[in-house]
Amino acid sequence: MNFDDVLNCIGGFGKFQKILYVWICLPQILLAFHMLVSIFTGAVPPHLCRSAAGPALLDFNFSLVSGPDGDPNLSCSILVNHSQVPGLGDSNDSGICQGGWEYSKQTFLSTVATEWDLVCDHSSMNNIGSSIYMFGLLVGAPVFGALADKYGRRPIILVGLAMQTTFGVGAAFAPNFYIYCFLRFVVGTTISAVIMNAFVLGTEWTGPKHRMLAGVITDYFFGFGYIILAGLAYLIRDWRKLQLAISAPGFLFIFYIWVLPRSARWLMANDRKEEALDLIRKAALINGKQLRDEFELCQGHQDKVRLGEAKKHTLIDLFRTPKMRQQSLIIFYLWFVNVLVYYGLSLNISDFGMNIYLTQMIFGLVEMPARTITLFTLNRSRRISQLAFLAVGGLACLLTIFIPDDLFAIRTALAMVGKFGVTASLSIVYIYSAEVFPTVIRQSGIGMGSMCARVGGVLAPVLYLLRNVSKNAPMVLFGLCTLLGAGLTLLLPETANKPLPDTIEDVEGVHPSEEEGEPVLNGSCLKSLDSIS
Repeated sequence: MNFDDVLNCIGGFGKFQKILYVWICLPQILLAFHMLVSIFTGAVPPHLCRSAAGPALLDFNFSLVSGPDGDPNLSCSILVNHSQVPGLGDSNDSGICQGGWEYSKQTFLSTVATEWDLVCDHSSMNNIGSSIYMFGLLVGAPVFGALADKYGRRPIILVGLAMQTTFGVGAAFAPNFYIYCFLRFVVGTTISAVIMNAFVLGTEWTGPKHRMLAGVITDYFFGFGYIILAGLAYLIRDWRKLQLAISAPGFLFIFYIWVLPRSARWLMANDRKEEALDLIRKAALINGKQLRDEFELCQGHQDKVRLGEAKKHTLIDLFRTPKMRQQSLIIFYLWFVNVLVYYGLSLNISDFGMNIYLTQMIFGLVEMPARTITLFTLNRSRRISQLAFLAVGGLACLLTIFIPDDLFAIRTALAMVGKFGVTASLSIVYIYSAEVFPTVIRQSGIGMGSMCARVGGVLAPVLYLLRNVSKNAPMVLFGLCTLLGAGLTLLLPETANKPLPDTIEDVEGVHPSEEEGEPVLNGSCLKSLDSIS
């Protein structure tokens, strides 16, 4: 009898697990804050070269700079004669702006861009700063993943929350842009530490029947953070105060030291069986179950042999055989494109022309139905669900390029549909990946997929630099990449309501999978399980 059977006996999703998910879900709100706050802290409001403004600056209409018919020269150069602008001179000669810029304060009192003049020739620095943050997620995934395997999920979550809060608060007091980027980079690494290990901790304590629902609950809280951030940013228009407001609440999680449990699975895998048994008894008691004192969990000989064989597999096995290689590459691309488009749309909502705070709230609300609908489609077909939502997202992105700039409501609606499709697809790829990869290399496959996703996150802000070539280039790229992913999904196997592959041979179809040893209970264990009431 394996550990999942034990969980079913003591309660696969009882009071103990529900309390655990409260502790797991609360940090998701702050994770959403950190992931998306650059939408507001890094915003670039309409601006005018200070040398060009003259005494008429206070009456200057900044919409002439940023509107569809605006003259970009007014933002990035000195106009010796401003005959085109009411009250500003008569000549047309222009030169390089050397006196700095004045920024509209209609929407933002201050941002990172306005404080350090990340505009005109330095505008790319803003996007690079966002990519540096995303690169932190890329670095944090393998680093904290390895540390969690060595020291356990709980201590890494606690360390991650502490670092996230400390460096997040520090970013609010950064003296220059380079230190700000470094502090945000560290925050990015801790996001991976918390989000990855919280998901694993919850999964390891939840019975098989409830894991999909439990995972969606976690996603809901990320969506709540998405929406709450819009309200916070609306109320707090200064970037330093906003950065402090989203980071300081992390200090409240200090009580997690006393309430967050360890993973009994991890303890068992590391031969700390007494500690695991204590946790199992505690969970059973909270769930209203009873275990005898002589209850003993142990692993059989066959399972030890299987674990020994599993250690022989490496990342190379993901690409060694034809079918496994094809499926691995497709899954990795799906991870990449989902995160690329998800954050590409999320981090650039100002491009759609509507009020930035309203758009942020709408995009957050879209998260809820997108996560929910997957509960009803996944049981029918993993492959068709993945394909359909990717196709919806890709087509919506492409359609936005045919909408005139003045029809911003329609452009935003199409972007919202694209966000809906990609969000649902991103929820599916987590589950699909776990079912495509065989047991012996499943963790390696998911880890590589997560790495590819982080690469997509790093590239998402940078791709918007293509607007200098064509304003529609980012959305065209997002749409085509997503539709390519939809087509490639057809080459993946259907995994709904089918047994998971255990070996690479199962994937290749070389021979039927042989019955492997499972973690078992010895005689006294079986007797004790009968006593569970």
